[in-house]
Amino acid sequence: MSQKKTHVYFIPGLAAGVKIFGNIELPSERYSVHFLEWLIPENDESISDYAKRMASFVTHENSVLVGVSFGGVIAQEMSVFLKIKKLIIISSVKTRYELPRRMKIARRFFIYKLIPTRFVLSANDLTRFSVGPKSKKRLRIYQEYLHVRDKNYLDWAIKNMVCWNRKTPVKNIIHIHGDKDLIFPIKYIKKCEVLPGGTHVMIINKGKVLSEILMKKIDK
Repeated sequence: MSQKKTHVYFIPGLAAGVKIFGNIELPSERYSVHFLEWLIPENDESISDYAKRMASFVTHENSVLVGVSFGGVIAQEMSVFLKIKKLIIISSVKTRYELPRRMKIARRFFIYKLIPTRFVLSANDLTRFSVGPKSKKRLRIYQEYLHVRDKNYLDWAIKNMVCWNRKTPVKNIIHIHGDKDLIFPIKYIKKCEVLPGGTHVMIINKGKVLSEILMKKIDK
């Protein structure tokens, strides 16, 4: 008798498309892989309502949710509306307390409202916001994966990332994080599996090792 496949749903990072998962390889005889695209938010839509809409595209019970960066935040919000087998986040945060100091300051003083997203529509600017400005190599790597440049989406996503209000982690969540992540520095992250040398773009440049880790976590 053939083994029943595990359905795995992937959610990309802020403004990124599904191509970001191009280096993730899960054996097709064991896993059925699905990729979720970002939706354009409705006017004044709450993160919970948005997550509920996203969750409607997960059509298999006991599936696995894998979210990267802001996609990890949305995956956690989606899990409220789903019966899932496992929830895995990569290069993300589990609560508002794991956000870096600069994001907490941006939240406190509403600095995120000053980001001129109507002008921040180029690949260069989006990449700097998504992965940080310090590495030209990482900027080049990530640029080709950014394609969601709708102003309403960017305004909404930036606000909900900075102002995310979760105080306690989702039960049994699995967190994989790089110790070289500049967006969400490891010093703020609690209870995660650390990938040595992993940056905020490790979903791209460490696809092989992440694929192995994912399989171990899913099958455990």
